[in-house]
Amino acid sequence: MSLKSFKPTTPSNRYKVLPSFKEITRSKPEKSLLEPLRKSGGRNNNGRITTRHIGGGHKRHYRLVDFHRTRHEAATVLAVEYDPNRTCRIALVQYKDGAKSYILAPVGLNVGMTVQSGENVAPKVGNAMPLRNVPLGTAIHNIEIRPGSGGKVARSAGQQAVLSNRDGEYALVKMPSGEVRRFRVECYCTIGQVGNTQHMNESSGKAGRTRWMGIRPTVRGMCMNPVDHPNGGGEGKSKSGGGRQHLKSPWGHVKGQKTRRIRKPSDTFIVQRRKSK
Repeated sequence: MSLKSFKPTTPSNRYKVLPSFKEITRSKPEKSLLEPLRKSGGRNNNGRITTRHIGGGHKRHYRLVDFHRTRHEAATVLAVEYDPNRTCRIALVQYKDGAKSYILAPVGLNVGMTVQSGENVAPKVGNAMPLRNVPLGTAIHNIEIRPGSGGKVARSAGQQAVLSNRDGEYALVKMPSGEVRRFRVECYCTIGQVGNTQHMNESSGKAGRTRWMGIRPTVRGMCMNPVDHPNGGGEGKSKSGGGRQHLKSPWGHVKGQKTRRIRKPSDTFIVQRRKSK
């Protein structure tokens, strides 16, 4: 996946860096794998804003991506498509009986290749298999947290986890964050690294393109009034009496502390934290 930059003929072009979409082989999605996608605007069922900075944006369809890979038979890759709902690309595959489905497109998966899911498949790019059969040191993605629950871990652009070891009924996987975590060996995963590895280097170039994506502006709390934010008020950029002296956010969260719950049940599966002492 490559990026393209633009001549600085306009202010928006000066810093704009967008994907070239060279890997895309089909412009229109498969209609049988689409579902309507309604926008919430960040509001709950009472109409109150529960998540800020959400609203507007282009209309989308949801692509039904197969995260479970339950069909244990070979399928041929028909196309690599753009998905507006996720950062990576998706691949359209077709089985021998004519059924089609979408899967996440890893690096190196091209049109015409064959992918398969099952216990005794080869550990090649795009194949799905349980962790007990994956060779140690292999890059994997789309990992199930519980057997049969469908892939949940390492699904965004450029993500990969590494199977580092096996210990009895558990496999030790080094997560993209650096955390080492235990998974049941029956959990399925997909071989390879998720595609669109240069996504983090993209730059929209202008505020309007960010609005097209459904992201509304973010206003600093310091610029607000005291009624709107704990950091609001004061004369000018006040750092004493006017604001920034409150240690809690508008929702009662203490700033600067860890956000993960203490004594979370899944702590027993974490072998090594992201920032080990």
